[in-house]
Amino acid sequence: MLQDRKYPRAGGDEQFQVSAFFSLQERRPRILKRDDTFAVIDPNGDLLSGFGSSDGIYYRDTRYLSHYELLIGGVRPILLSSSLTDDSSMLVSDLANPDIFAEQKLVLRHDSIHIRRSKFLQDGVCHERVVVRNFADVVIALPIEFRFQADFADIFEVRGLERPRRGAFLDPVLDGGSVVLSYNGLDGRRLTTTLILDPVPDTLEGNHAIFILPCAPREHRIIFVTMSCVGIPPPPPRENYLRSLVAIRRQNRAERPRSATIDSSNEIFNEAIRRAQCDIEMLTSHTPHGPYVYAGIPWFSTVFGRDALITALLTLWSNPVLARGVLSYLAAHQAVDENPLSDAEPGKILHEIRNGEMALLGEVPFRRYYGSVDSTLLFVILAGAYCEATADMDFTRQIWTNVERAMSWAATYGDIDGDGFIEYRRKSEGGLVNQGWKDSHDSIFHRDGAIAEPPIALCEVQAYYYGALLAAAAMAGRLGHAEAAATHRQKATGLRRNFNEAFWCEELDTFALALDGKKRRCAVRSSNAGHALLTGLADFELARRTARTLMDASSMSGWGIRTIATTELRYNPMSYHNGSVWPHDNALIALGFARYGYKSQVVRIFEGLFSAASYIDLRRLPELFCGFPRRPARGPTFYPVACSPQAWAAASLLSLVQSSLGLDIDPETREIRLERPILPQFLDEITLCRVQAGGGLLDLTLRRAGQEVAANAVHRAGGARLVLKS
Repeated sequence: MLQDRKYPRAGGDEQFQVSAFFSLQERRPRILKRDDTFAVIDPNGDLLSGFGSSDGIYYRDTRYLSHYELLIGGVRPILLSSSLTDDSSMLVSDLANPDIFAEQKLVLRHDSIHIRRSKFLQDGVCHERVVVRNFADVVIALPIEFRFQADFADIFEVRGLERPRRGAFLDPVLDGGSVVLSYNGLDGRRLTTTLILDPVPDTLEGNHAIFILPCAPREHRIIFVTMSCVGIPPPPPRENYLRSLVAIRRQNRAERPRSATIDSSNEIFNEAIRRAQCDIEMLTSHTPHGPYVYAGIPWFSTVFGRDALITALLTLWSNPVLARGVLSYLAAHQAVDENPLSDAEPGKILHEIRNGEMALLGEVPFRRYYGSVDSTLLFVILAGAYCEATADMDFTRQIWTNVERAMSWAATYGDIDGDGFIEYRRKSEGGLVNQGWKDSHDSIFHRDGAIAEPPIALCEVQAYYYGALLAAAAMAGRLGHAEAAATHRQKATGLRRNFNEAFWCEELDTFALALDGKKRRCAVRSSNAGHALLTGLADFELARRTARTLMDASSMSGWGIRTIATTELRYNPMSYHNGSVWPHDNALIALGFARYGYKSQVVRIFEGLFSAASYIDLRRLPELFCGFPRRPARGPTFYPVACSPQAWAAASLLSLVQSSLGLDIDPETREIRLERPILPQFLDEITLCRVQAGGGLLDLTLRRAGQEVAANAVHRAGGARLVLKS
């Protein structure tokens, strides 16, 4: 076990930030997720508990198993290899015995016993098969031991918050080959973790099980272990393992055709894209409203409004079904009443939902929390983009009332001081201080480093408001609401004029990070300014100058654009929001660059993020990495507690494909349009399959031809066709 220590009590301005006592990258954990269950596992297949460890099996924001370790002859096996299957559904760890001594005498030479552990999740249960094979030339009967423990920690405790009180642990209940670990929470719920081992172990106690399995040369023995967060699954574990494995494979095959696929001339890029799509599938949970992508593991495996909306927007061209599921879920949970404790206001879209003990008791405000200033606007943007990409007018009519409520919120509660900009200010002391995507306590500041005072109007939020006004106008026009459409367009025109006047910083050659409560510019070079290009809010000349500033070495690290430029007082390349590089941030900026025709800048971002992925385990882009400058023959510097996988990071490479190709879809004419497509230097050829346009499907290939890119439709179905625009 890792060394046991106490967490410091979290408090002050840092609020709910994740405490960093060690780097997740040190241990390279393996991640499994299925709906509301996820597991953080070390490469051996173990869960190692102790101070700062995030290892465990989690269900609905609670860690149900905090320690689970396999020993052979009383020692940990040697790791040979550890890998996830291509669809991220199963972890396979290959192990061997070390040299094993008894009374200072070697009794078994290393690499005599091979152990293969295979793990997957299904319906709140972790299934494991352990195959022990003897390659020695004698019969082996060493003890195989499993040690286990359940701390039933709330996810916020795992993140570093110390609680003054906790509930009560019950004595383990043993029955044959099963053990039940239980906890009575302060919220009145009894939580149980059930472990069932097959065959029945020779020794079973409340924290360990031991098997003595004689194994002749070249023979093998199999142990099945079921770890359930949802009660006792149907025995026996052997049958349960096989049936559940067949079920998830069938489900994965059924769901995969929903998305467009990508193949290219670069095998490393193919690995990165496949991992990204598989991660998005893994992070997607099934809800009564349709698929909903959770934000990231380990800290954010739950419903987040902003994260899911941006992920769905970045992947809309390849998987519109996800966008519809996200919109349906958030529409069903749109705020109706005003509640200061949860920052809820009529028409507002969710920030976060939590189901753990601390949220249910109100120790953290996130049981159903609405404290994000941008989710409501992003909801309208995604609704409009989905309507434009699919022409699904039945669904648009279904959520139109939700769109109207969202726009009503923007015009009233969102515009706190009536100046036409959207601002935020928390409604209670327990709410988030900063409510944009950069929600660290110190992420919004002035040039002298002073923290901005609320109400705060963020640069990117005005861009989202502009995009929401245009999207609402387009949907209103399609639905025959001409007056509403005209009103929204008129507001958008005024907002564009006022924004370019109020936010532009001539001395910085970019837009201000924000306006504070006194309407003073936060004159800071930040990535936020790039979002003004995303929706077309920036004047063309100011957009050109902003793009130039963002691509300057003070902002562009070589891997991507930093959140804060190196010239700024609070710049720290190791911080969460003040100098780091976030893939999704760069993907949104790249969409804005493409909108204004800055394709060479798009390609630079694409090349930087892909190069970063090529250095990273599993080719998986994390939530963020440090903003240190790129150096030859070195990979990026990791942020210690970044989520990986993270949904919007995974979506970034998919979005960059769209930005570089200028890909647009017209469902009514069933046209897939490419505007001035360009390929980065690492790609000579790329093929997109099953791109949807209305009822049609198209496979298309693009190849480099000197300085140009040639595009061809490889396969058409349902009347889809390819259109090139110069």
